[in-house]
Amino acid sequence: MIIQNNIIKSMFKNVCFITGTAYAGKSTAVKMLAERFDGICCGENYHDIFMEHIDRENQPNLSYFETMKDWQEFVNRTPQQYADWINGCSKEAESLEIIRLFQLLPQQKPIFVDTNISLDTLSEISDCDHVAVMICPQSMSVNRFFDRGDPEKRFILEQIQRSDDPESTMRNYRKCLEKINSKEVYDRYANSGFFTLVRDDNSTTEDTLKKLAEHFGCNRAAANK
Repeated sequence: MIIQNNIIKSMFKNVCFITGTAYAGKSTAVKMLAERFDGICCGENYHDIFMEHIDRENQPNLSYFETMKDWQEFVNRTPQQYADWINGCSKEAESLEIIRLFQLLPQQKPIFVDTNISLDTLSEISDCDHVAVMICPQSMSVNRFFDRGDPEKRFILEQIQRSDDPESTMRNYRKCLEKINSKEVYDRYANSGFFTLVRDDNSTTEDTLKKLAEHFGCNRAAANK
């Protein structure tokens, strides 16, 4: 098993993984790193390329949007139901992400990944200098969740506003966000042993990019081309 893991780590030597909590800046980071260092950006949910091949039996969580009653069901689930779904999606997406990375390796470019792959699996398939954790306080991840203008967040907000009781639905949805960004989740990432960046009100995109590039050795790799 150790030999197998070492082979995979060797194959993934050009892959830089970023994991962590919501609203920590992971998607922005992988996009900017890929642009600056002529790499491949595997943004949030990059495994979606395989969605037409999943099935309800083997990927029930990834298939949820096909089985749910409507979007009101989605925004009105209990916090525990929401957390179970998020965690289930991450587990089901893990193998799909790894398959996609194998497909991209022949391009021989640095690959920057906003990943669902678990901390345990990352420790098996990658070296520490190719993994970064980005986290932010629960209050920031919850209160600023809808500050981002991406279409997915806008759509969810619209569904909440269309509910019979928008205020109650919003309170419930924020409880869902609190559940998946709990102190337990935060501490698990913070104590993972991987290189970690904590977002706060003073964090800047450029400073974050500089620290990640230094950690991943991007400048050294670019100079050696």
